[in-house]
Amino acid sequence: MQALSIQDLSIVLVEPSGVQAQIIRGHLEGAKVRDVQCHGKGADALEQMRQFPPDLVISAMYLPDMTASDLIHAMRQDPALAETPFMMISSETAFSELDPIRQAGVVAILPKPFEPGDLKRALGATLEFVNPDSAALADVVLDDLVTLVVDDSPLARKHIARVLRNLGIHDITTAENGREAVALIEERFFDLVVTDYNMPEMDGEMLTRYIREHSSQRAIPVLMVTSEGDSSRLAAVQQAGISGICDKPFDPVTVKQMIRNMLA
Repeated sequence: MQALSIQDLSIVLVEPSGVQAQIIRGHLEGAKVRDVQCHGKGADALEQMRQFPPDLVISAMYLPDMTASDLIHAMRQDPALAETPFMMISSETAFSELDPIRQAGVVAILPKPFEPGDLKRALGATLEFVNPDSAALADVVLDDLVTLVVDDSPLARKHIARVLRNLGIHDITTAENGREAVALIEERFFDLVVTDYNMPEMDGEMLTRYIREHSSQRAIPVLMVTSEGDSSRLAAVQQAGISGICDKPFDPVTVKQMIRNMLA
């Protein structure tokens, strides 16, 4: 199958401001994107997407009839749109507002204003999500890699699992929190653990400490995927023995490099 390029992407842009829509569309055209459909309301965008599913949806945070969180959750509940990449462009900085978007699985969250280079990198992440480059991890044997994904968000688990499958990792088990993960680790062997930080019952730091100090698989590479922004808490996680930390959104390009470093 011929590789998809940025020029081939079909994009739905949801932006209530005509001025902002024009600016973003101009940046997309500057990146050589040719197919951009603009909508001012989430409902109008959903109607079009259900008829003609796009390769990527780019949305503002606040729309007249819903928020970006409402929009992405509506998409994730629709089988035809459940795996459509989603990017948000917003000046919102509040963790409480952004975290539900991150947990739902997005390719990027860009600020307003954003740099053209940031947009190109986000479009590159979209391409990697839609049409992954399997040759990029040719030096790492992934077919038989047994992986455990731990996250209390069902949407996040599904998004992470899809990214991993796109990389060639197919033996994936999931758990809702660290306590479930511990039970699974005691039952079977894993080559890689990908875990969230903030979870009920047992968080990612406690899970990592258990693996490093008490499990029979103390050398398992542990990749933490988190939206946590507290540097002191992240420092504690690193001291617990994390092999790598990746921010949410779960960037396929970054994850690919991390996996290579951990397993090659």
